[in-house]
Amino acid sequence: MIDFGTCGVGDPACDLVLSWTVLDAESRALFRSLVPADDGTWARARGWALWKALITVDRPAAPAPARAEAARVLDALFDESTAASGVPGKPRCRRLPP
Repeated sequence: MIDFGTCGVGDPACDLVLSWTVLDAESRALFRSLVPADDGTWARARGWALWKALITVDRPAAPAPARAEAARVLDALFDESTAASGVPGKPRCRRLPP
């Protein structure tokens, strides 16, 4: 068995995940402009936010509010990715029943 639970220890990207879990798009843009992190660090932060949201959405035993919050984070990540790619249309996270 390999435990990957502490792979992010010391990675500054883990501290930036709050950009998607706490901040709205406008606040996230301001936060990003003020934090001296390179594009790679921000990409890893998006990856951490995606991972956390996916494992929460996929866990039926997770409380409904946690799953709804994870879906909101996925929507924020999708919105940001869609805007950056220039591809029209926005994928949405399917709302899961409680």
